Amino acid sequence: EDEQEEDGEEEEESERSEGRLEGVLDEDTAAEGLHTLGYSAPGTEYVYLHLTLPGRELSDINILSGYVHLQKMELSSNKINDLSCISHMPYLIELNASKNELTTYFNFKPPKNLKEVDFSHNQIPKMQDLSAYHSLTKLLLDYNEIEEIRGLEQCHSLTQLGLSHNRLAAVRGLENLPIRILNLSFNQIEKVTGLKSLKALQKVDLSCNKINSLQGLEEHDLLEVINLEDNQVAELSELKWIEDLPLLRVLNLLKNPLQEQGGYWLSAIFMLLQITELDLKKISVEEKVAAVNRRDPPPEVVAAEDHRIHVLSNILQPQRVLDSTLPGADDPYPMLVLLGPLACGKRELSLKICRQFKNFFRFGPCHTTRTAYFGEENRLDYYFISREEFDKLVKAGKFLATYKYSGHCYGLGRDTVESIAREGLATCVHLEIEGVRSLKKTYFKPKYVLLVPKDKGKYEQHLRRTGLFTRPEIEEAVSRVDMYLQINQDFPGYFDAVINTDELDEAFTELSLLVKVNLGL
Repeated sequence: EDEQEEDGEEEEESERSEGRLEGVLDEDTAAEGLHTLGYSAPGTEYVYLHLTLPGRELSDINILSGYVHLQKMELSSNKINDLSCISHMPYLIELNASKNELTTYFNFKPPKNLKEVDFSHNQIPKMQDLSAYHSLTKLLLDYNEIEEIRGLEQCHSLTQLGLSHNRLAAVRGLENLPIRILNLSFNQIEKVTGLKSLKALQKVDLSCNKINSLQGLEEHDLLEVINLEDNQVAELSELKWIEDLPLLRVLNLLKNPLQEQGGYWLSAIFMLLQITELDLKKISVEEKVAAVNRRDPPPEVVAAEDHRIHVLSNILQPQRVLDSTLPGADDPYPMLVLLGPLACGKRELSLKICRQFKNFFRFGPCHTTRTAYFGEENRLDYYFISREEFDKLVKAGKFLATYKYSGHCYGLGRDTVESIAREGLATCVHLEIEGVRSLKKTYFKPKYVLLVPKDKGKYEQHLRRTGLFTRPEIEEAVSRVDMYLQINQDFPGYFDAVINTDELDEAFTELSLLVKVNLGL
């Protein structure tokens, strides 16, 4: 009898094994996967809530139709092609059926609160209407054969969507969804369209597509992470579409043609100063400073670099002592620098001061690459030279200070000041603020007098009446009035005096008095 019982048990075990080999789920195997005891959704029974049966070679799971209280089911890495048993699981919340043999999805009566579904790594060719799945928050359809996004219009809770490794050629069907995480990598997408209404978007993966423009990513104020690795973005100018995204922190542009452009790294950082990681590399504070200093350096950095160039260029030349302008212990070589915005009266007042105090001052013309205005004379107002000549003088170390304004170069020559000093006279020059910043880096200690019109309306009319300047030049000059006044306010003592030039005669009287006081007259 004992032997017969043992034989019977072996036969039953053999039958169960055969059932499992054939992929049919039986109660014993199902029991092995049950875990997490808890109250059923109605709260009337104490039941198993979770079922986990991955990698069991299962193809037939119809027995699960009786497991009505399941809330979470993990069936990945099997051979399942039919999930109709879920029609009998009204309380199911999470379903993982990845790595199976599904060719359709959601072919079951929708559980009321189904929130997370993973159908990745299957053979699904098309998306179905999911309007009945109002609670769906996460849907993963990666590694399928889907060619078009559809059926999601009523999924008003969907926050994460995965459609990587499919056959998508365009982004459509996502209008006004609350998606925060979107993965569309490894498709055949050419344009970033169809994302405009996804205002909640935080992370988007568009890597390994055929995208050549970032247009469509703009105006996503919550977007933090963009992955565009291995696409066809060729121009740095494309970054303009994402430069105003306030929360953007991570950007990946590896394996795009624009990486081959010279200066790509610092240029990209400069355009996107808000990001902390670029191309899988953390961006240091030093790199951000270097990017700003290269692309749009602060005025003081420009002046310091200008001074460095002139010092180095001068050192490389045969040395001679410019004894006439060497500063004494307590008595630096006297210079008067008049500065202010375009055509504010600098030229006229410089020349009048030099005439009135001809025994003390001589005017020192700067070199410039611009052409002469009407009434200006070469060697009297400026040394008018070509850009090529200017650059040669820079390399020869001939300038004390140079600066750029309105697309033209200006420079104060060492020999200009030295020749005036040899005659025992002080030098009077006029500059823009850019030149002053550069000159302040030298050992010269001039008196700086800011000439600024306080009546901007009158100043603008004056510029128009001259007929010498274009509209953009006039607008820039007027805007610089406030800039000069702001510098005077922010840096007390930066200028030795400030004179209003609304009335040039009054301005000259004030300037003349100032010079007399400084000369002890």
